[in-house]
Amino acid sequence: MTTETTFASLALAEPIMRAIADAGYTTPTPIQAQAIPQVLAGGDLLAAAQTGTGKTAGFTLPILHHLSTQAAQSKPGRPRCLILVPTRELAAQVEESVKTYGKYLSLTSMVMFGGVNINPQFKALKSRVDILVATPGRLLDHMGQKTVDLSGVEILVLDEADRMLDMGFIRDIKKVLAVLPKQRQNLLFSATFSDEIRTLANSLLHNPKSVEVARRNTTVEVIEQSMHRVPQAHKRDLLAHLIKHHNWQQVLVFTRTKHGANKLAEKLIKDGITAAAIHGNKSQSARTKALASFKDGGVRVLVATDIAARGIDIDQLPQVVNFELPNVPEDYVHRIGRTGRAGTTGSALSLVDDEELAYLRDIEKLIKRSIVRVEIEPGFVPPAKADLMSDERPPRPPQGRGGPRQGQGARSGQPGGRNGSGRAPQGKPASGGAKPAAGRGAAPNSPAQPRKPRPQAALFSSKPGTRGH
Repeated sequence: MTTETTFASLALAEPIMRAIADAGYTTPTPIQAQAIPQVLAGGDLLAAAQTGTGKTAGFTLPILHHLSTQAAQSKPGRPRCLILVPTRELAAQVEESVKTYGKYLSLTSMVMFGGVNINPQFKALKSRVDILVATPGRLLDHMGQKTVDLSGVEILVLDEADRMLDMGFIRDIKKVLAVLPKQRQNLLFSATFSDEIRTLANSLLHNPKSVEVARRNTTVEVIEQSMHRVPQAHKRDLLAHLIKHHNWQQVLVFTRTKHGANKLAEKLIKDGITAAAIHGNKSQSARTKALASFKDGGVRVLVATDIAARGIDIDQLPQVVNFELPNVPEDYVHRIGRTGRAGTTGSALSLVDDEELAYLRDIEKLIKRSIVRVEIEPGFVPPAKADLMSDERPPRPPQGRGGPRQGQGARSGQPGGRNGSGRAPQGKPASGGAKPAAGRGAAPNSPAQPRKPRPQAALFSSKPGTRGH
């Protein structure tokens, strides 16, 4: 008979156990139950789990235990632990977890990312910092100005490593690695074990333990996945109808572009639905305010681009909508993983135009299951004079692959092609100057071409025999 792992059985320091109890947790998630003992043992670790399964606590808890029980000389601006993450939102989320679980400890932490005034960060680095959570670009800025000293790093964490590689951070990461002490513990956490992740792990980790909680690129089983076939020109009206028809109170909606996020939020507001957009062209304060309003119920709908939404962690988020399918199948897994977190159920609905069907097939091949096709509920009447010259029209999927992955090249979701650190990665244009290569997703912002309206009877189609939504 197998004994269930509890936090009490993990031998964490008493102040950390008190903080865990305050948060209402008694049983670790599978990734926590496997990763925490490995991190406490002091060796390197390569860990993969689906989003929403507790990866953050899987490394923050044992790191807090190690730093609080091992004495070390503290100097201003000389962290003992460095946690690298791809985006501002994820950086803020991770540091919030550090503060939550370390509130009864004397350890200090700070978060460092671009898009905000750097002077408060200069000031914070003049004091003791035990745990530093940073995006690579802003960290390099501080390294260049010699305001941070990484010579005392005992533990390095690469969180969401798959996304950091997708965003072109590999050169920045190598620059950071070059100045770190040779003797340190390395922890690499990722949503997937791609071939690129394994290559990075082989160059970074020394005799690592490996933890993989879920099958590669699987979607969370508790998420109900469905789709509507709908012309692009009618998606905004249909989404507004669905929100009102189902009385959805908290919906995270993904769009392909920053412009699309703005237009959709404006449309929903005109229809009497409170909404806000979050993307890289928004200031950090505006993004923080929009996310806070969404979490506390002040805003019903948060419209986001992929990169801006990375790191959004909302307990019991009931509904995610793919307003447009991503051109990279793995991004679908990350998107819908915003719901169904921490063992709760969730629903993910995709609005699919005929020209996105190739993306849909790629997604279904990746997740090894068919997404249920459902009919539009009675009561939705598309506008008689729909805007068939939609500026949201997705690009026509060409045959074969070859275009830039979403999050590379001219990046949707970040200002002027910049990444979550507020800094353009090495070798990448900072303002969309690169010409997209031919291939899937090559021109998400290219001008839409006029197309002929379909007959009304063919606007909303579904495979026969599917169930209602």
